Amino acid sequence: MHIEKIVDLIKKNHSDALLLFNESNMHYACGFSPSEGIVIVTKGGKGYHIVDSRYTETAQEHSKKTGLTVVEISSSFSDEVKSIVNKHKIKSILFENETISFAQYERYAKLLENVSFIPLGNQLMLLRNVKDIDEINLIKDANNIAEKSFLELLPEVKAGKTEKELAALFDYLMAKNGSEGVSFDTILLTGSHTSMPHGVPGERKIKDGDFVLFDFGATCQGYHSDMTRTVAVGHATDEMIECYNLVLKAQLAGIKALADGVKCADVYKASYDILQEKDMAKYFRHSLGHGVGLDIHEGYNASPKSTDTFETGNVTSIEPGIYIPGKFGIRIEDLLYISPRGRENLSKITKELIIL
Repeated sequence: MHIEKIVDLIKKNHSDALLLFNESNMHYACGFSPSEGIVIVTKGGKGYHIVDSRYTETAQEHSKKTGLTVVEISSSFSDEVKSIVNKHKIKSILFENETISFAQYERYAKLLENVSFIPLGNQLMLLRNVKDIDEINLIKDANNIAEKSFLELLPEVKAGKTEKELAALFDYLMAKNGSEGVSFDTILLTGSHTSMPHGVPGERKIKDGDFVLFDFGATCQGYHSDMTRTVAVGHATDEMIECYNLVLKAQLAGIKALADGVKCADVYKASYDILQEKDMAKYFRHSLGHGVGLDIHEGYNASPKSTDTFETGNVTSIEPGIYIPGKFGIRIEDLLYISPRGRENLSKITKELIIL
């Protein structure tokens, strides 16, 4: 149970309670993502989910599993917080100093003037980074939805279709196949637009001989998936094929380096060095990967300056790319899980170059 982990965190910090406003952190405790609400967990293991009337029924349904007591506000969130703090004689609270607004902090610090506020830092994120089997299964479900939708989209990817119409169709297919919403704004680019790592789909039409880059994800009960594939339409030049195979080689090197106890920066270097051998690393313009879970980017990232280390339970993307301005870009991304049995690739769609 996540509440048990949270209680251990409270005790570790010699605090009386944990106060959560962040949507993803609340989800970790209460099982869904209310756009507004507060979760309080005490060191004694008593948890409260404070909601307004929009979320009462949903919160009560999830509380059957989480054990949280649902409190519907009668006047204000702050009044309910103060009441719970007084009830449990709370003198110190862990708070989300990395995500809370200064105005919100000031309001609650003034409201609870006799309570010490202890910065949480990234401690809860470190907990969230270590996924349990239920979380892994939800990420797998999200990934399966995204992959099914991608395979259904491919027959529609033809010369003359625009980026925007295909991106809209892609989002529809994911919704039809069970996604609660997209993990992020779907990236679907063609031709020279593919050289923009996070370009926005526009009116550009696919042409014969273009690369088309798809970066996409679905969600399941709040958990995200993330995948990128690059395909060619009609035909591919020798240069396109050579560059594609180089990116694939770099990705496979990064995946091979990924393991419990390995520094994130070293996994990045494994991919980077493959690109550097062909003097193409200068076109690799982002980190190799990032944590994925309740947020699409969470926790650590595999970059050259990262001080993080991978551990069992982590889910991370591995996504090298090269982006040559005015010509084309290529990115190949899988989602990897560091399981107790070793590394597991959650992405199943082929990475051999598809020519439609």
